[in-house]
Amino acid sequence: MTSTDFPKPTLIPVNGVELEVFEAGRENAGRPIVLCHGWPDHAFTWRQQMPALAAAGYHVIAPNQRGYGNSSSPAEVTDYDIEHLSGDLVALLDHYGYQDATFIGHDWGAFVVWGLTLLHPTRVNKVINLSLPYQERGEKPWIEFMEDMLGGDFYFVHFNRQPGVADAVFEDNTAQFLRNLYRKNQPPPEPQPGMALINLARAQTPLGEPIMSDSELAVLVSAFETSGFTGGINWYRNLDRNWRLLADVDSIIHQPALMIYGDRDPVARPENLAEFVPNVEVVCLDCGHWIQQEKPEETNQAILKWLDKRNDA
Repeated sequence: MTSTDFPKPTLIPVNGVELEVFEAGRENAGRPIVLCHGWPDHAFTWRQQMPALAAAGYHVIAPNQRGYGNSSSPAEVTDYDIEHLSGDLVALLDHYGYQDATFIGHDWGAFVVWGLTLLHPTRVNKVINLSLPYQERGEKPWIEFMEDMLGGDFYFVHFNRQPGVADAVFEDNTAQFLRNLYRKNQPPPEPQPGMALINLARAQTPLGEPIMSDSELAVLVSAFETSGFTGGINWYRNLDRNWRLLADVDSIIHQPALMIYGDRDPVARPENLAEFVPNVEVVCLDCGHWIQQEKPEETNQAILKWLDKRNDA
């Protein structure tokens, strides 16, 4: 599926906002799969999964979540906490008349899918997440913990402690930042002072190889030139709030789950994943962070094989 034949979106009112939603396989009503993108991303990230899932008999629903694309971008930072983000997805199910669905998330989308499953367990029948594993809720709020461990220049911490600074740099260098970010097979980074993503946005020369064609990258550049980056970064600014919001929920994911890792992805893997996700199967692919774009066929095969097995069980 190319940038020219990606589905046309529909604006759907949910949970006090409008989401820009892309669909495939509407004729497969009754078998919903919802695809949740990460940061800084777009529903277009799923362009190579949507046709395969639709061909396998699923109704594929890929929203631009709040803060992205032509979806609403509320002004209040707290409007991007896990209650709001998961509430959008519940309301999306209600819009289509679905009691539950299979949810697939990548990066921040995976965090939202984990949180949705904890907060609204009856609305999720299966979980498939890429890159970001379940995040254990420790004794200290997440940003405080990261600041202690990784310092103030770590981008999660920087986004919270210096609001607006990174947003402005990314918006001043939108095309260059996204070009430099969406790469594969990069050499190990040289240590540099400052915040790594700000340095990346200002770098004149990209490293490694592009994972998108110029026309594909142009879809993301156009989207972020319209929306800006603040809505998406506000997701990070709610991490400690999310830590508090999840304090009293059952911390175990009871649904069947598939976790797909990239062997060269810098995102850390927990040793105790099965403690919190007891019904998990793990698949590892030879790629970096942008798993479904770097290895689309292998990703599709892993997802469909797992779904077939679960559906036959």
